[in-house]
Amino acid sequence: MEHRLQLRALACALPLIVASPIVVAQSSEEFYRGKTIEILVPSVPGGDYDLRGRLISRHMGRLIPGNPQMVVKNIPGGIGLAAANQLARVSPRDGTVLHMLFQNMPVLQAIGAKGVQFDVREFGWIGNTTNSPNVINSWHTTGIAKIEDVFTRELAVGAPGAASTSYIYPAALNMTVGTKFKIVTGYGGGAQVDLAMERGEVGGRGSNSWASWKAGHPHWLREKKITILVQIGLTRAKDLPDVPLMFELAKNEDDREFLRFLSSDMGISRAVVTTPGVPADRLAALQKAFMDTMKDSEFLGDAGKTGRDIEPSTGEEAKAVALAMMKASPKTLARVKELLEPVAK
Repeated sequence: MEHRLQLRALACALPLIVASPIVVAQSSEEFYRGKTIEILVPSVPGGDYDLRGRLISRHMGRLIPGNPQMVVKNIPGGIGLAAANQLARVSPRDGTVLHMLFQNMPVLQAIGAKGVQFDVREFGWIGNTTNSPNVINSWHTTGIAKIEDVFTRELAVGAPGAASTSYIYPAALNMTVGTKFKIVTGYGGGAQVDLAMERGEVGGRGSNSWASWKAGHPHWLREKKITILVQIGLTRAKDLPDVPLMFELAKNEDDREFLRFLSSDMGISRAVVTTPGVPADRLAALQKAFMDTMKDSEFLGDAGKTGRDIEPSTGEEAKAVALAMMKASPKTLARVKELLEPVAK
């Protein structure tokens, strides 16, 4: 009797088994074939983030399985928050949207800055294109030739806003070592600060990538129109051996730890991320395609023509930098929050 009941139950289940569709996992190549990938850039066209995003868009698609098209979409606003928030909250979580993440996003998240609607720990980290340091510079008409000059003379430097690195770095030096930077905010971007230097409105720029200066204004370097006063990173650039690192100016260990924290995001200075929740195999395909692109001869030739330096690190290496920043000591984060009080509330 029991045997007949088991057979009858099996007979009833067979139509359901036969009728159920067989789910076959879609490969990355099948998924990306015919798709278009957007690269969100958190700045206006023409800056280093934008130019790197466009450089990647011209080459990476042919190295992704399925050969998707790639397009750049500029979303300026909120010193990078608008684009990062869109990636986290609006963009489809399927690997069709990438983002050139502003390097200060982990700092803003770590201090609980207003407007942050993302978690950098949840992003899919694709890779980082360069670890070139940031620098603070003076304009040649100021007569300021070294950072020590700013201990006794005021130097007005331009910055887009109080959450930008152009504000953060000189403000941190004022707070810790007694420099006399006067920070003028409200510019639309780095290009506008450059114009302000030329017009004499400001005597320097609060921050720019050293790689960006070399690529965008090599004539200014040749003609000595700008002087690099300090570099922000954890190691000195090979071609700036005599320019001090920001944290090397610290007078005590607390200040050193604080300035090192602000310098540590150089490991993600031009990083590419994607949305949270991208399937693991698809994320791996993007990470591999990114690193393959960084070694591709056509890509490197194009990068050379546009003056973009390429010193890549992997997605895992870039993510490790962001995670380390989120684990900074409460004392350090309290000082950063004090520094960024206008945007941290």
